[in-house]
Amino acid sequence: MLLDLFGTFSGLLSLGIIVFVIAMAGYLTWLFLKLSAQKSEEEDAR
Repeated sequence: MLLDLFGTFSGLLSLGIIVFVIAMAGYLTWLFLKLSAQKSEEEDAR
């Protein structure tokens, strides 16, 4: 199974997609938390 994942073009493409999706999920979570914190700070300032 690992030989197919790392040894073939379609396996490497699948691995790249999986890594990309996980990275995007992490980035969007970080962005959402950052914007949410900024919004709550603005509401506290009022």
